[in-house]
Amino acid sequence: MNTVPEMMDPNTNAKAEACSGDHSERKSHHSDKVKNSLISRLNRIEGQVRGIKGLIEKDTYCDDVLNQIASVQSALNGVGKLLLEHHMKSCVVQRIQEGDQDVLTELMTTMNKLIK
Repeated sequence: MNTVPEMMDPNTNAKAEACSGDHSERKSHHSDKVKNSLISRLNRIEGQVRGIKGLIEKDTYCDDVLNQIASVQSALNGVGKLLLEHHMKSCVVQRIQEGDQDVLTELMTTMNKLIK
């Protein structure tokens, strides 16, 4: 019998819920703290993007707009890194423990997209 050990969320020391084992409808299960952090970051990014749109509408100097775009890209990378970390520590670990080696190919494909 293959049992999956209980995983702990390193940020909250609470039991981390992993991705659903039913691959027909896969879902992630983040702690409320992680989910709120991701949503908060994305809300700030959304505001930054609206701000960039306003800068374009006001004919703001190109270099200033480009710097704001770089800031948004950096913020999105931060969200991606956080999500990737939690994905690897929960979903990927669980699927490997269940004997699903295909998750490694999936992970490599995703990582290649993220680091372009």
